[in-house]
Amino acid sequence: GKARKSKVITEEDKKITAYHEIGHVLCSMFLGKVEPIHKVTIIPRGFTGGATHFLQTDKSYYSKSYMEQSLIGLLGGRSAEEIIFNDVSTGASNDIERATEITKQMVCNWGMSEKVGPIALAKKQSQVFLGRDISQHDNISEATANLIDSEIKRIITDAHVKSLEILKNKRELLEVLAEELLTKETLDAEEIFELSLPFISGSDKEIVETQFMKIKEINEEIKQLRVRKKNYYLSNSKHVFDYFESKKNISNMDASTSSSKNSKIGNFFKLHNDTEYET
Repeated sequence: GKARKSKVITEEDKKITAYHEIGHVLCSMFLGKVEPIHKVTIIPRGFTGGATHFLQTDKSYYSKSYMEQSLIGLLGGRSAEEIIFNDVSTGASNDIERATEITKQMVCNWGMSEKVGPIALAKKQSQVFLGRDISQHDNISEATANLIDSEIKRIITDAHVKSLEILKNKRELLEVLAEELLTKETLDAEEIFELSLPFISGSDKEIVETQFMKIKEINEEIKQLRVRKKNYYLSNSKHVFDYFESKKNISNMDASTSSSKNSKIGNFFKLHNDTEYET
């Protein structure tokens, strides 16, 4: 959505949003399997007060470890609020909803709970409910419904604990990035990593540097694609201009000359239609 320039945001809300978004950023930075960060902003858009954007990679399948790391990243915003403000806000409601929905699918449809096993317990066509609600719709026993509830709670709790652990260990960096975000309102990946690297060492540094290299590679691919698209459109624009110039010249000539020129225009269309743009 477009930025809400007329929206008045209190300093308290801006601060909560900044720490919340950096919580997402930091948790994702120290996880090796999730998508790399693109940018983070606290400029309000639509109904959101801020957003953390990731570079999407071409994935066909998602592993259990990927899903577990995604949950840690999703709960990083709430965890940052807990650590900094010793409180939580309604800003995490969408994160919690998404995390719960992912976890339900992991347990009920994707076979990612060892205790439940590789069994589909909820119809894909229907909404996935919590355990007791599933038992009312799909003839599941109360014991199985209780197990589903227990597994959903365990997986989400584990992700929450891990997000808290990451942010407590990186609290200084959390505060540095949040203050920078409050000042600039938007930080891109390069700014985030340049600010972060001095605070990181050991195995964490290797994970973060690998993510940064992945971001650079994807950004370079995007840049090259944009250049090729621009050149393609410029090339086509020149063809169209040449065509209309030729057509204008034809209209000023006699019938015999016009016949000869028209054959050239026909050749132009054939050439134009045979041209392909390679991505």
